[in-house]
Order: sequence, then C-alpha cells, then structure tokens
Amino acid sequence: MEAIQVVHQLRRRVRVVVPALKGEAERLCLLEILLRKHAAIGEVRVVPALASLAVRFDPRRMPAENLLRLLDTVAGNVARAPRQKPPPPALGDDSQQAEVSVAVEGMTCASCAALIQMSLNRDPAIRSANVNYATATATVVGTLDRPALEARIGALGYEARPMDTLSQRRMIVERERRHVQDAKRRAVVACLLSLPVMVIGMAMPRSRFWHVVEFALTTPVVLGAGRPFFSRAAKLAKSRAANMDTLIALGSGAAYGHSVASLLAGRHHLYFEAAAGIVSFVLLGRWLEERAKGKAGDAIRRLLDLQPPTATLVRDEVEVVVPVDDLVVGDILVVRPGERVPVDGTVTGGRTTLDESMVTGESMPVVKGPGDGVIGGCINGAGSFRMRATAVGQDTVLAGIVRMVDHAQAAKLPVQRLADRVSSVFVPGVVAVAGVTFATWLAGGARVSTALGNAVSVLLIACPCALGLATPTAIMAATGQAARRGIYIRNGEALETASKLGVLVFDKTGTVTEGRPVVSHFSARPGFDPDQVLALVAAAEAGSEHHLGRSVVDYARSRGIEPSSAEEFMAEIGRGIRARVGRHVVQVGSAAFLAEEGVGVDQLPSLDGQTPVLAAIDGKFAALFAISDRPRPTSAAAIARLHEMGIRTIMVTGDVEAAARHIAAEVGIPEVVAQASPSRKQEIVAELRAAGEAVGMIGDGINDAPALAAADVGFAIGTGTDVAIEAAPVTLVNGDIAKVAEMIELSRKTMRIIRQNLVWAMGYNTIAIPGAALGELSPMVASSAMALSSVSVVTNSLRLQKDR
Repeated sequence: MEAIQVVHQLRRRVRVVVPALKGEAERLCLLEILLRKHAAIGEVRVVPALASLAVRFDPRRMPAENLLRLLDTVAGNVARAPRQKPPPPALGDDSQQAEVSVAVEGMTCASCAALIQMSLNRDPAIRSANVNYATATATVVGTLDRPALEARIGALGYEARPMDTLSQRRMIVERERRHVQDAKRRAVVACLLSLPVMVIGMAMPRSRFWHVVEFALTTPVVLGAGRPFFSRAAKLAKSRAANMDTLIALGSGAAYGHSVASLLAGRHHLYFEAAAGIVSFVLLGRWLEERAKGKAGDAIRRLLDLQPPTATLVRDEVEVVVPVDDLVVGDILVVRPGERVPVDGTVTGGRTTLDESMVTGESMPVVKGPGDGVIGGCINGAGSFRMRATAVGQDTVLAGIVRMVDHAQAAKLPVQRLADRVSSVFVPGVVAVAGVTFATWLAGGARVSTALGNAVSVLLIACPCALGLATPTAIMAATGQAARRGIYIRNGEALETASKLGVLVFDKTGTVTEGRPVVSHFSARPGFDPDQVLALVAAAEAGSEHHLGRSVVDYARSRGIEPSSAEEFMAEIGRGIRARVGRHVVQVGSAAFLAEEGVGVDQLPSLDGQTPVLAAIDGKFAALFAISDRPRPTSAAAIARLHEMGIRTIMVTGDVEAAARHIAAEVGIPEVVAQASPSRKQEIVAELRAAGEAVGMIGDGINDAPALAAADVGFAIGTGTDVAIEAAPVTLVNGDIAKVAEMIELSRKTMRIIRQNLVWAMGYNTIAIPGAALGELSPMVASSAMALSSVSVVTNSLRLQKDR
C-alpha cells in the first residue's frame, strides 16, 4: 500500500492512516465524501489531526482486500490532486491558521468596510482580512478565533454574528429584512418632519415663532432619526477612526449646532432646513440602497429557503418534530408528501418521486426507493418515505452550494482594488478638503454661515459609497443569476477572468459525451472462453471508478455474470488497470498500455469511432471490447455558440485517436489531442497560457483535476467526481456544457456594468467635490445627490438579474 498505512483491521471495520494528508483537514473531508459514495461502505470517521480514517463496511459486498485497494487508490488520488490555492503560510511554528467568516451589522457605506478591514489587517494574529460592504460579511485567515474576531469588530462600533449554519444565515437574512423596514420607517418619519422645515426655510421668515417651529421639527430628525450617525461617529472617534457616518454627523451636526446657537442669540441666519434635509436625504438614500442590495442578494435567500426549519425524527418508533440543526448523522427521518427533504440521506423505506431541479436542473421528478440517495432541500412528491441522514449542517449539498455562492459574492475582483484604495483614504481626505473650503471662504470675506454651508456640502457630496458599491453589487447580482441557471461560481476572480477567455479545452467522456458508455461489441480471441474472459475482466474492473471500466462490469452483469473479487489491484490513471483474479493476472486498457506491459496485440479492426478496450490474461491478448458513448444532445449547439463568440475549442482526451476525432467531428470541435495522460492535459493548458492565451478547461474526472486547477478558469461537470469539482472554481450542476457559453456571456456583461459603475462613481466625485467647494451646491442638494449616486450604481447592477 502506497498511500495508506493499515493500523487496525477487523471483519467489518478497518482503520488506516494517510501520511500524505497529515493536517489536510479539507482533503480528508473530501476523501470521506468520496468513500461514502460506495454502497458497501456504511460509516466513515475522520480524525484530521492524525490523518486517520475508520471505515465500517459490508464484507459481503466488498471484501476487505478490495476495500484496502480502494482506500489506497482514492487516498492517493486525493493526496496528489492539486489544491485550488495553496495553504497560507504559518504565522509561527505552532500557529494553526483557519478561515473564519462572520456577518457584520451596522456598516453604512464602503468606508465602513475599508475601516474594519484596515483595522483587522493590523492585527498580527490575522494573515489576511476581507470585508465586503455589499454582502455585509468579514472573512479572515489567521489564528484569531471567532469570539476574538467578534470582539475586534465590536470595538469599532459594529456587531459581528456567526453564519456557520443555514439556520444562522436565515436569522441574519431575517434581521436584514427588519433592518430594511427600520430604515424605511426612519426615512419616512424624517422626510415627513423635514418637509415643513424646508418650506419654512425657503420662505425665510423673520418671526421667532417660525424659527422655534423649525427647531421643534428638526430636533427629532437630527437627534432621533439621525441618532445612529452620531453614535457610530462617537465610537469611531474613540478608536481614532472615521467613516462616512463621521462626515454626515459633522455636516448635519454643524448645521444644527450653528442654527441652535443663532436661535439662542436672536440671529436670523438659520440652517435648520439644511440639517433636517441632510439627515432625511441620507436616510432615504440608504433605505433605497438597502432595498436594492436586498434584491441583489435574492439568490442566497432563495437557497436558504430551500431547507425546512424542522424535521420529523423517528425516536424509539415515535415521531418527534425537531429543529434541523439538532439532527446528527444516522438519524431516521420521515418525509411526507409535499415536504422538503431536510438533510442529505439515503431512503430506508417507501417509494416516492423527488423534484431535484434545484441541484440537477432537470425538471422531471426522479423516482426514489430504498437505497437511493436524496438531497436536502428537494421537494417530495406524492409518496411518504423514511430516510437515514448521511450529512447534516455544513456538510450537506445545499450548505455547500450556499457556501460557494457566499464566497463568490464576498470576493473582491482585481478590478475593485483601485476602488478600495480610493475609499480607504477618502474620508480623511474629504475632511481635509472641507476644512480648506471653510478656511478659504472665511479668508475671502464670506459669512461664517456661507463658509460652513459650503464645507458641509463637501463633506456630504464626497461619499465614496457609489465607488464602494460599484463592483460588489454587480458580483452579487451576477453570481445570483448564475446560481439560478445552475452555474455555481466558487470565487469572484473566475467571474472576471471568464470574460477574457480565448481558448476552451474540453475533456471528452462525461463532458462532451453523456458519460454513460456501453459495450457495443465484445469478442474473445481464439483459444479463450468468452464467458471466462468476461468474468475475469469484470472482476478486475469491479474496483475501478473509470467510465469504461463500469461499462464492462455492467455488460458482464447483463449476461448474467456477477463479478468476483480481485487482488493486487493497480490503476494507471488514464491508461489501464492491472489485477490478480484467483490464479490469473488480468490487464485491461489501451493498446499502448498492453504494449508497455509486454503483451503482443494483433492488428485491430476498424471500430467506426468506438473506443477499443483490450484485455490480456496471463500476459496474452485475450479479448477486445468496443465501447461507444453518445455526445450530449446540447454539445453541438454549445460548441457552435462558443465559436460565434470568437472562442477557440480543443478536445484533449485520453481516448484513442479514431474515437476522439469521431466525437469531435459530430459536435464541431476542430482540434483534437488524443491519448493524453493527466499530466499531458496539464501541460497543454500550461503551453496555451505560456503563449498568452486565457484558457478555460472543462472536465469531470479525477484525471482532469490537474488541468482544471492549472487553467485560468476551470469548469467542472457537476455530475463528475468530487476531486474535479474541488479543483475547479466553476461547477456546471446539470453537466450541460451550453452553460459555459452562458457563464462567459454573463461574465462579459458583468465586467461591462462594473466599468460603467466605476466610471460613474469616480466621475461623480471628481465633478461634485469642486462644485461643492466653489459653493455651487447647497448641503441639501449635496446630500440628495450623494444618495442618488449610490442608488443608481446598485440599480445598474440589478440589470444583470433581468438578463436571460
């Protein structure tokens, strides 16, 4: 055994250690997922610190020798598969880094996110921090635990909340909904009170009675509805920090304070209408902004709504309704007609149909019976059934999808770095410009009220919210739209890079084709008994995960031959397998593989594009299998659409030349590289990138994982292996490669909208600040323009949700 070390072995339980995965918690979890897919394996327990796995299995369905070979093969593949991104360097010899994400409440603009991120990055226990205003999340990598992170954020005047489970995420969404309602209430109250103040202010009465009325109406607006601005600004001041709330508090507070002082002194130059108008317009703009941001986050809300909050648990044959978060692996649950499946599991009793369209994209219900797997969130049909939970909490498919969309929406694209740098220095810069404006107007002989009004206008007009929202709102809208189409994007950079792709490299089997190959011809060589050869080959292939190997086993079973067990199983990925079945050595694979094994092969007949699989028994050529696999119905149209978009397509496959070119001709791919090993696929991707091409790779198997990771953007077929999906930043859920063209089109539209947003936001600030400093904009106009600039950017991003 190369990958594993056997520690303990009983008839029904095996414990092994995988030295290559020591400390690799994520890969050990991936290995656990892969092993659980086998029907003979009932339970897998992982101890990441020891790189240990305890496996309970059914020896009648899989002998211990076969299990050990399977463990060795799968563990070796997982250990060798490239990581999507390398682990962060350790902060110290004994540090154990982790990624922690929390929801952040209280952020009111992009400068809030910049402030929190800057503060977190100064902490020596944090390697990197990413705070996203649009998604209201903070993600840090380092040795800081969750309570410490929450305390750091709390010290800045914001509130951090956990978002580990779907229920916690649902609670956060509910709080966001209430926050939007509260923002609406504050804006409506402020506007109703401010309207008469503005009317009075424009009339400029000299009566003290109307001045007192202005004071009475403005005070609840500034100190009531606007109280959060002042409280947050005060907390930030204690930390020697500032954000947009500081600007608004300074602007409205200065106008209000100046007016109160003038009222007490009996002067007539009052700015109550400016103070009330500033707060009202900002609150109105933030309400509209929050409502628009909520629409951009609809994808997450829809996904969260898929999981029911409770489940019917069978405990001592008594049905009890419990929260979904209380379920554990192994629980027996009852799902009634019309209910959603609470968690992932296996049917133990009953038959029904499930609507799995949320995961597979297929609209037709799927029949489920005992032994079949079910996915949490899918809708049950007319039947009632019992199931055993196999994954709960963050381990479910739905939680993984939510996590993937979360990461993509919270990501910051390279195009956003300029906006982040500008936002981080904007607030102190604006305060300085406002101070210079005030001093310059005073030096020019203007009244204090005029100088103050112009300085307040500068403070308000320069809000960097539009700049900070330009990119993340577009990402939220685009990734949400992609998720609804069955395209799950793991990181934001893939969304940006996909717009630049010029070459797409396709695997063949399971990607361009349906991935359900069948044996269309079988012939044994003279001197060999066909049934005996078929039985030996099927036994050797029984432990294989390859499409072609499974088709041979299925063919044997269709002829009434049940595969026996094999020993000394070895797989050469992409080439063939070698095993001992009883007294015989069996080799199965391509002609090149058998030749390397020292087996002489006769001239093969023409197979009209079918894939030849050759078998040797005890070093002698014994049989030929011809295996065919049909192209997916959508493949030809998808390839044609990519060509119309100016994208070059190449098929790179481990299959033989004739079969590869036959399929390529059917779907319209002009370039073919056949008999390519996994390393050769990776080399081809690297060569194309070295030539200056932006390369996308589409595949579904373990042998595609190196190339998927090496490409600029990897697209994994959702029906493929977990290793491939783990290696690729984009997953096509239902395997339809037409979604690749949709993803590229969506990426191009997203980047176009981001550029529009950035041009508008930067242009707005560039023009508006000098105008305010020169006295061309009143404080009320400045505050309303600032609010409308943010709303316009979010509204422009929401156009991505309307594209079909």
